[in-house]
Amino acid sequence: MKRGRLPLTALRSFEAAGRLLSFRHAAEELFVSQAAISRQVRELEALIGKPLFERLHRRVELTGTGRFLLDQLIASFDEIDLRLSQILAEPAQAVLRISVEPTFANGWLVPRLARFRAQHPDIDVSIDADVRLVEFRSHEAELAIRWSATKRSWPRTEARHLFDCQITPVLTPGLLASGPPLGSPADLRHYTLLHDYDRKYWATWFQAAGLPDFPSQTGPIYPSGAQAMQAAKLGHGVALADLVFDSEDLRLRTLVRPFAIDVPDGAYWLVARSFRTLSHPANAFANWITQDLTAGR
Repeated sequence: MKRGRLPLTALRSFEAAGRLLSFRHAAEELFVSQAAISRQVRELEALIGKPLFERLHRRVELTGTGRFLLDQLIASFDEIDLRLSQILAEPAQAVLRISVEPTFANGWLVPRLARFRAQHPDIDVSIDADVRLVEFRSHEAELAIRWSATKRSWPRTEARHLFDCQITPVLTPGLLASGPPLGSPADLRHYTLLHDYDRKYWATWFQAAGLPDFPSQTGPIYPSGAQAMQAAKLGHGVALADLVFDSEDLRLRTLVRPFAIDVPDGAYWLVARSFRTLSHPANAFANWITQDLTAGR
């Protein structure tokens, strides 16, 4: 088909409906009516002579032809979006937007961001602290940093492994000196346990320490690991630190490990639409964070 005859409006409507698997959500994204989306898809199906969707009760599924076309459209539209974003970017002072999980932002990135700034004074970093994975479209982050217990990839993205998480109990030297002796993990019953999100992490650690029935379901719960660590630094109790996140506090002995028992707790990943097509600022950040983490191990 000649380029001048490409049904661009219909292709755009189909791409949104296929990506979201919803005519209603596609209409909301494109600010048109659901009827308009349905009409454009039908016209595209009539043009190619094959169905693109299976219309089921209250939902749609892509046909083989639909999936084949959608994969190409997503890649093409993403490339166009990326090029336009790069053209519109300010040339004098680049602003790199990164979507970062709050725990990583507070616990690792913010304390070290000055290092990146010292190496790249022409790049300003805008941090969007959010747990949701972005679509990497216009006005969204170009890079994301995500934690997962098991995942190694996300749909329509590429992911680079940053580091594996290992958690271990920590407390201040002052609290350790003034409190009851910690000769074994069972002695933690005399201390306040600090939790982040919920209490499953302490239960997992005690399981690894050979105390599956330890009463670990008490103590304050904080909304993030960073806040639990802040409470630990104030001497409020014992928290579970990550050996990478909190390596500086352990090195400076702001916090100490009473036991050399650590437990795996997932991994952090650097996620992008495509590392091959990253802008210069995003590529500089990707290289920096990999090198900084490697140097800190």
